[in-house]
Amino acid sequence: SLSASVKRIEDRVSLPLFDRSTSPISLTEAGQEYIRYALEIKEKEQNFERYISDCTNTVRGSVRIGGSSLFSSFMLPSMISNFNSIYPDVSFEIIEDSTKNLIEKLSLGTIDIIIDNAVIDSTAIKSTVYKTETLLLAVPRNFYVNEKLAKFRLSAKDIKSEKHLSDKYNVDLKHFADCSFILLNPENDTGKRANILFKKYSLNPKTIFFLDQQVTAYNISRTGTGVSFVSDTLIKHTDSEKQLYYYKLNDKEITRKIYFYRKSNHYLSTACQKFIDLNTKK
Repeated sequence: SLSASVKRIEDRVSLPLFDRSTSPISLTEAGQEYIRYALEIKEKEQNFERYISDCTNTVRGSVRIGGSSLFSSFMLPSMISNFNSIYPDVSFEIIEDSTKNLIEKLSLGTIDIIIDNAVIDSTAIKSTVYKTETLLLAVPRNFYVNEKLAKFRLSAKDIKSEKHLSDKYNVDLKHFADCSFILLNPENDTGKRANILFKKYSLNPKTIFFLDQQVTAYNISRTGTGVSFVSDTLIKHTDSEKQLYYYKLNDKEITRKIYFYRKSNHYLSTACQKFIDLNTKK
């Protein structure tokens, strides 16, 4: 039945949608355009359905929200639970992916909102600040550097009480020059900031792994393998009292914002807007 449907469309447009000479078969140029327009039509239909739903003055419908493993695993579940306690008729779909892929899905209209700490500079995407977070060094407790910096080291309990926000705990990255590091790829905002810091202080870190996700780097640090850059957002949502100490670096690169992103020309339903509003109100 699927083949018959494709054949009817090809007869109607008088062009092949698939190149059947390849293995596996691939879309022709006309097929790619057909898919692009079909997605646009689907998006407009969904926007209209949301508009009709909003006209009833009830908060219902669905919200498709994307985030990295950090946000999807540690933050969104509680945010959604809190929202549903007020608006029980709204359903959620969480899409976990890399920032690059999430931006693409947002542009295609297959996601309504992204929560991310990367700075997305595009007129096609609007942003709302969720909160400010701080990057810290997560250092295994068996590393010798902890003895030298005893008065600066912080525990997870200290981070959760926001003790780390005081400048008296600031340390220089050069103290960790001899440590092994677990870093994120430069496409990741955390990896990009780490790279800026190493260049600024003329350091060439001994890197064990380059990874895509902050959570993965953090979990490897907990095994005692190496130092990683992690956010206070992650530390506040986990328990690592026995494995790691944390250090705050004396540099502006460690501070960044977390944003809710939405497509500029995409109709944002009342449910989506209320979700953003609830989580960004002071």
